[in-house]
Formats: sequence, structure tokens, C-alpha cells
Amino acid sequence: MKSGYIVLGTNDFEAAISFYNALFDQSGLHPALTTDRMSYWMGGDLAFAVAKPFDEQPATNGNGTMIGLDVGSVEEVDRLYRKTLELGGSDEGTPQQRGPYYSAYVRDLDRNKLCLYHMPAATEAA
Repeated sequence: MKSGYIVLGTNDFEAAISFYNALFDQSGLHPALTTDRMSYWMGGDLAFAVAKPFDEQPATNGNGTMIGLDVGSVEEVDRLYRKTLELGGSDEGTPQQRGPYYSAYVRDLDRNKLCLYHMPAATEAA
């Protein structure tokens, strides 16, 4: 089983689009489509979107909800962590080795929690 797409709710659609355009720049996820209520980025096997909630109620972040994104390298974890903070996101855990993963935890402008991680292959760890 693999993740096909991720959708995060937002209360400031334009700010969310700007945040993720800048965060995903150089990451392999590219803007794909924007409608009046959703904006998509696509790359590889993943589609990522931000959306105004369909029920027109405020978007909220889930307590205990987190999206994990394998960003491909330790260097990319570090870069995207710094980029998130530069864009106004917040720190939830600095980049470091945690068990088999090198990871960092951040929140976007709507306080959605993201884990930016990489699990080095056995050959990388050797």
C-alpha cells in the first residue's frame, strides 16, 4: 500500500499556496492545478493539495494528525526544515536521527504538522 494523495485544509488559501510553492520549490513536487477551492502539487507517485473545506467550516488541524514526507536525503530534511521556518512555519522538532529515520517536525501556516524525513539505505548508513 502507498499514499496516493494528501489534502490539508486551509483558512488562508492564497497564503497556503505561497507557502507550499516556496517550500516545494526544488523538491520534485510541482504546481499542477488550482481551482477555486483546491491547489495541487504533483511529483513521482504523490499528489499534495491544500483546500478550503468543502463544508465551508473553518479548517482545523487534527490533534495527533501528522503527514510524513520522505524527502530523499538528510540534506533535504535540513533544507526543508530551514525553509519552513523562513516561510513562517514553526518548529516541532529539530532535524536529527530518530531511530532508523533522520527527521524534522514542523507546522505549516495553518498549524498542520509535517514530518520531513529520510531513512538511509543500509549502504548509506555503512
